[in-house]
Amino acid sequence: MTLDDRVAIVTGAGNGIGRATAVALARAGAHVAAVDLDPAAARSTADAVSAAGRKSLVLDADVGDLASIDGMVRRVVDGFGRIDVLVNNAGVTRRAYIMDLTEDDWDRIMRVNGKGAFFCLQRVAREMIARRSGVVVNIASIAGKGYAGTSNAIYAASKGAVISMTRIAALQLARHNINVNAICPGTTVTALSQGNLGARAREEGVSVEEMARRRNAAIPLGRPNDPEDIAALAVFLASPGARNITGQSFNVDGGVILD
Repeated sequence: MTLDDRVAIVTGAGNGIGRATAVALARAGAHVAAVDLDPAAARSTADAVSAAGRKSLVLDADVGDLASIDGMVRRVVDGFGRIDVLVNNAGVTRRAYIMDLTEDDWDRIMRVNGKGAFFCLQRVAREMIARRSGVVVNIASIAGKGYAGTSNAIYAASKGAVISMTRIAALQLARHNINVNAICPGTTVTALSQGNLGARAREEGVSVEEMARRRNAAIPLGRPNDPEDIAALAVFLASPGARNITGQSFNVDGGVILD
């Protein structure tokens, strides 16, 4: 599981799954570039990486903009000399019924979750191909496998796209010794998911506590993920122990989805 002196980029690293993953990678030995639209949040994560004894870099980048992605990668290569691991975590959503979704919702969600994930992968892969080594971990969702409790249909479509691009990228980059896998979280306790929980509670006219109880009762193991549950799998997939795993989409959801 050691990642001693590996160099990792984590997008959406300011909070939630991204922050937990950046810190877990650092504790496993990696140096980490913390990328987020919120520079203060990225700085906080970078400070936690430094506290774990690893080098950190703070990057304010928009993953929906190709020039911003290119600048992000150039700064990491300039600062660390290479990129060994990319965790494609940045994502957005909102809770909405299918008939209430708008073109603006489509453009916003697909710009970050679909376009951002693909072009971050592509740009980082250019660096990895030159070194014939690398790992990409895409953070998808069980929504991309048809989970009925998804926040909205566009979000589900965007995460389905991430799962599909993971498979094709794994096949096409395998000859360069690059592994590409996806993690599909179920309900994970983050600020984003708590906002969705509150929206569901208001829709159904119940308390947030009651909504949480119902949510947890639908999970076979009876508990939602903590961000660290996702981070632990990301660290493994980035490690030498996963060297022969590629093209896979792993559920971390307490047993909600079984494929």
